[in-house]
Amino acid sequence: MGHSHEQGHGHTHDHAGRVDDALTDSDAGIRAVKISLVALTVTAVIQIAIVIVSGSVALLADTIHNFSDALTAIPLWLAFSLSRRSATKRYTYGLGRAEDLAGLFVVGVIALSAIVAAAEAVDRLIHPAPLSHLGWVAAAGVVGFLGNELVALYRIRVGKRIGSTALQADGMHARADGLTSLAVVLGAIGVALGFPQADPVVGLLIAAAIVVVMVVAARDVFARLLDGVDPALVDTAYDTLTRQPGVLGVQRIRMRWVGLRLDADVELDVSPQLSLREAHQLAHEAEHTLAHAIPKLGTAVVHAYPAG
Repeated sequence: MGHSHEQGHGHTHDHAGRVDDALTDSDAGIRAVKISLVALTVTAVIQIAIVIVSGSVALLADTIHNFSDALTAIPLWLAFSLSRRSATKRYTYGLGRAEDLAGLFVVGVIALSAIVAAAEAVDRLIHPAPLSHLGWVAAAGVVGFLGNELVALYRIRVGKRIGSTALQADGMHARADGLTSLAVVLGAIGVALGFPQADPVVGLLIAAAIVVVMVVAARDVFARLLDGVDPALVDTAYDTLTRQPGVLGVQRIRMRWVGLRLDADVELDVSPQLSLREAHQLAHEAEHTLAHAIPKLGTAVVHAYPAG
């Protein structure tokens, strides 16, 4: 008869430490979205003021994207807050998956901003309008790039550290927006050189760039929703468990993200000569070792079965 071990990380103080780590990570996520929300809002406000006086559709498309990027911080903020709640009888795994729903919202906002940007650019191609204050338009593009790139670096760095795919996707969104802000500068230069269609053409290029970002972000977000994990994590778990004294083989390893923490379910082959108590202790030690090898591991279920 097999043995199933389902105990946090072996010791009460280890489990408590993991809970504290999860709370610390959610605090870091909330802090990241707060700071990025303020930074992108300021950037967008500066740009919209220049849009009003210049009439640049490329800058308008970029500004729309900046506003949408700022707004995506709100569902992420809510998701990180929900992930802090304890499990209940209805939500026995807690509300960590709320972050995945926030990731879907981010992808949806990216798609919407691409549609709006493309529509504005097409309208300007059909109904041309003169641009003014080209120097200010170029300056706004530079401001947009700097603001977005700083936010992107911050979001991606924090997202990787705490294991948040949604926050990393939002950082990629900001980075693409920063690069398209530089395209606004090119549009202004093109108009100044006597090519009035450069502005809406750049607007279309911005829309295309946003679509590319959407595809990449959607890939990562949907992978998390479908319980995808980095294969390197599975390899680490396999190598760690096969080296564990008393483990004769590793039959199965399943892992999935629940919010900012990983859940693992593994099956081990052990000597059929072991007593139930000895199998329990071996599974306990294997889980403890696995927890140290994978820092983001929140809960592990270790099944020990007699080999053969």
